[in-house]
Amino acid sequence: MISVKHWISGFSFSLVAAIVSITGTATTANAISLVNGITIPGGSTDLSASSTNSANTNRLGFFSDLYYDRYNNVYYSLADRGPGGGVISYNPRVQKFSLDVDQNTGAISNFQLLDTILFTQNGQNFNGLNPAILNGNASILGRSFDPEGFAIAPNGNFYVSDEYGPSVYEFSPTGSFIRAFNTPSNLIPRQSDGTINYVDGRPTISTGRQDNRGFEGVTLSPDGSRLFAMLQDPLVNEGSPDGRRSRNLRIVEFDTNTGSSTAQYIYQLESLTDINARVPDNAFGNNAQGRNIGISAITALNNNEFLVLERDNRGIGVDDPTGNTPVSTKRIYRIDLTGATNVTDISLTDINDLPAGVTPVGKTLFADIAEFLRNAGQTIPEKFEGLAIGPQLADGSYALILGTDNDFSVTQNGQNVQFDVCTDGTNFSQVPIDSGCPTGQSLIPTFVYALKASQQELDGFVPPQRVPEPTTTAGLVLLAASSFFFKRQFKSMQK
Repeated sequence: MISVKHWISGFSFSLVAAIVSITGTATTANAISLVNGITIPGGSTDLSASSTNSANTNRLGFFSDLYYDRYNNVYYSLADRGPGGGVISYNPRVQKFSLDVDQNTGAISNFQLLDTILFTQNGQNFNGLNPAILNGNASILGRSFDPEGFAIAPNGNFYVSDEYGPSVYEFSPTGSFIRAFNTPSNLIPRQSDGTINYVDGRPTISTGRQDNRGFEGVTLSPDGSRLFAMLQDPLVNEGSPDGRRSRNLRIVEFDTNTGSSTAQYIYQLESLTDINARVPDNAFGNNAQGRNIGISAITALNNNEFLVLERDNRGIGVDDPTGNTPVSTKRIYRIDLTGATNVTDISLTDINDLPAGVTPVGKTLFADIAEFLRNAGQTIPEKFEGLAIGPQLADGSYALILGTDNDFSVTQNGQNVQFDVCTDGTNFSQVPIDSGCPTGQSLIPTFVYALKASQQELDGFVPPQRVPEPTTTAGLVLLAASSFFFKRQFKSMQK
């Protein structure tokens, strides 16, 4: 097992004292507060069996999504498609780990990596290479896989969303493929002649999801009957002149029994005017609304309400290793599907507004992560992509755990040559991948943060259903009875 307290990192910090000085107490009765943070050095390795130590075999990739299994008090985190933006062979995987959470303060410590689970189909590994490279054809998805969203079914199986398709897959707890959900046709990327193209962007693609902007998050209704997958940004054709100028992105609802879509809803990103008001001297252009700003995670509060992580593309990361560009948006919103229009059969092509009669999901600000970090005197990481409602604390509040994706601290040039990104916090350098950082510099780390939310802030939260695995005939009877009970219990809450 790996323990973060044994590692040395120039980015390590503790925020408890800073929060005390800001709020007067580490907890606030009816609010959300930042408690503390830990770092995981970028050169850390996972537990996959590998004969070599390199970025695309066992470098620890983390927090493309984050899930808390409260029934076993463990966490799961995705490693996405690996380093290199889909041009380096990498076997996608999920990391299983534990954290100590102080029952009084909500502070996290003692990160322990427990398992590394690779995704497979018929004994063959899924791969992060894009479809054109892996399959020799941009229209064949095959086992090309960019996992970005993660949830656990009541029976313990994994639901994982993918950006390439966009797709939703179900896997066994050992990572073995079980089935694929049916992707709605309007989301599939196509050229003007109707040819499917999973790789290229506009103008080659004229309809469907934008390149690298597929299902960024996934979550389950508490009873496990409905799965919600959320696109990172608007469809390429749903905006004027394209999706980069739109703020309307789609949440897709699936029936977990049939694997088919039952509804689509519109989530509106924060207006560009409000975003730019926070960074007036470094404003985003009009073509950045639906590209440089998007969502990174969604987690269910109950059958109709969710927390959504919305962020810009600024902060400490491979494109800005020292975090010099002002950050505008790292925010959590609470959304409500009640009253939202099912837009499955409604196109938003060539418009940036919503047609008359279309109501988006309700949306209110839940927490401003960037503001928390600024107030604590800390720099802000770029890629907040993991969000989970953690354990309940002694006073009835909940720990919220957030994680960042450091992209394996790898970047690439226009010829797809890969480089490790190294920094000391003030200066940075790019070196050949796996060659080692210059003295005094290190790979960009992964950041993990703990927030504390009162019961009032999480009013209406319903923990997900989880049915224990039966080991006897009596257990099978209990399993069936439990399933029937939960279906009845949550039926009245469903839309």
